[in-house]
Amino acid sequence: MREWHALTQDSKSRWEQNAEHWDDYMGDESNRFHRELIRPYTEKLLNAEQGQVILDIACGNGNFSRRLAQLGANVVAFDYSAKMVERAKNRSEHYLKQIDYRIVDATNLNQLLELGIEKYDSAVANMALMDIAEISPLIQSLHKLLKPSGFFVFSITHPCFQPPGVRKINEEEDVNGVLVSKNSIQITKYLTPEPYKAIGIKGQTIPHYMFHRPISYYTSLFFEAGFVLDAVEEPSFQKENDQQKFDWYDIPPVMIFRFRKLTC
Repeated sequence: MREWHALTQDSKSRWEQNAEHWDDYMGDESNRFHRELIRPYTEKLLNAEQGQVILDIACGNGNFSRRLAQLGANVVAFDYSAKMVERAKNRSEHYLKQIDYRIVDATNLNQLLELGIEKYDSAVANMALMDIAEISPLIQSLHKLLKPSGFFVFSITHPCFQPPGVRKINEEEDVNGVLVSKNSIQITKYLTPEPYKAIGIKGQTIPHYMFHRPISYYTSLFFEAGFVLDAVEEPSFQKENDQQKFDWYDIPPVMIFRFRKLTC
């Protein structure tokens, strides 16, 4: 296993610089990617219920925290970007009785454990673990933070189809006199964990760090920490609902996992 603790502070600094731009871009309703791919499938796996206590990890500007509050949950939401947490609070003034926003570093085991032992029915992290330099402290802490049989739902860029250096290719082929457009991807590596810098949304102030890990990297950490994998989703945009010529309907851009805490 490889972790990149030494990059944590630089990663945090970059998110502080990008916080306002990301918040302005995501707004109150988030973007199409989150609305059509992340939110519905995460809600399905999380199955939040009235009165549950849910931990929202790396909450950003609080889009999903507010959605959980609308569903009747009580939420503890945190991010290591103070600017992002401030923006989240400003957008959540009608939900502050249900959402407790905090500044917490997901790589710091002590800070994580202070969130409350066996306090949470479930936990969620939307498109965040691939942005965190060191995820083993978070996974270790979750087994203590979750109630017996509690579970953790998280989404990441699909490790198989979105590794560093992936090339997206569009080709046209003459098939019996008809020009057919075909999309594909080209990858040159997958198994080797690797940090790299990327642009998540156009116009952000500075590239942020992403940390590529193969699927087995994640599963091994969770199994060792006492979790079992009990659900996986690989959502993609639906062709019939999309007019964009070069969308990649049969190549899922994300994976969503649900790991359940095992108890003796």
